[in-house]
Amino acid sequence: MRLAGKTALVTGAASGFGAGIARRFAAEGARVVVMDLNGEGAERLVRALGPSAYAVAGDVTRTEDIGRAVEEGLRLGAGRLDIVVNNAGWTHRNKPLLEVSEEEFDRVFAVNVKSIYLMTRAVVPVMRAQGGGVILNVGSTAGIRPRPGLTWYNATKGAVNLVTRSLAVELAPDRIRVNALAPVMGETGLLEAFMGVPDTPENRAKFIATIPLGRLSTPEDVAAAALFLASDEAAFLTGVVLEVDGGRTI
Repeated sequence: MRLAGKTALVTGAASGFGAGIARRFAAEGARVVVMDLNGEGAERLVRALGPSAYAVAGDVTRTEDIGRAVEEGLRLGAGRLDIVVNNAGWTHRNKPLLEVSEEEFDRVFAVNVKSIYLMTRAVVPVMRAQGGGVILNVGSTAGIRPRPGLTWYNATKGAVNLVTRSLAVELAPDRIRVNALAPVMGETGLLEAFMGVPDTPENRAKFIATIPLGRLSTPEDVAAAALFLASDEAAFLTGVVLEVDGGRTI
C-alpha cells in the first residue's frame, strides 16, 4: 500500500483521468475526496470505492466550493490533507483561434488555471501547518507541443506546466512538493472536442499516428504516473512535468 494512511483530494474525479487517479489512490490505501461538478457521478464512484472515499459536488472555479472540498478532506483525514490533485479541466472545441468566443476563453482559463490558484490558496496554509504535502497538477502535452485549433486551451496548459515549477520553487522550504503530469490526448469525454471532428475510428487514427507508441493515453496510464509522484518514492522530486505521452513530445 503505497499511500497507506494518506488523505487525497482529486478534482474532476467523477470520470476520465480523475476517476482513474481516485481509483488507484484508493486501491493503494488512501482516503480520497472525489470532487466534481457532476455530483451524481462523484457519488457513483465513491460507492464503488467504499467507506474510505467521500464525494463533494462542486465547481473548481468557486472559492467556497474549493474550501468545502478541503474541509471534507481534513475531516476524512482527521486533520490532515496530504495530497491534492488538480485534475479538473475543460477545453473549447478544436477550431480556428478567432472563432473562440470570449465566454469560452474565460471559461477555459477559469477551469484550467484559476482553479489551481484557488486550490493553492486553500491548501498551502494547511500543508504548511502539517509540515508538508504534495500538490499534483494535470497539465498537458498541449502546453509543450501544441496542436493547431486549440490555441487558447494550449495557453492554459502552458500556464499549468509553468506554475507547477514556480510553485515548486516557492514552496520547497515548506516541504510541499509540486509536480505536474502532461498527458497526451486520451480516451476521455473531451476527446471529440480536442479533435474537432466526430470520434470515428478513421479520425482517431489520424491523431494516433502522431503518437510514436501508437495509441491514446488512458486513465490507467495517468493514474500510474500520479501514484508515483504522489508517493514517498518521489520524495526528492519537485517541479517535474512528467510527460505521459507515448513519445508525442519527442
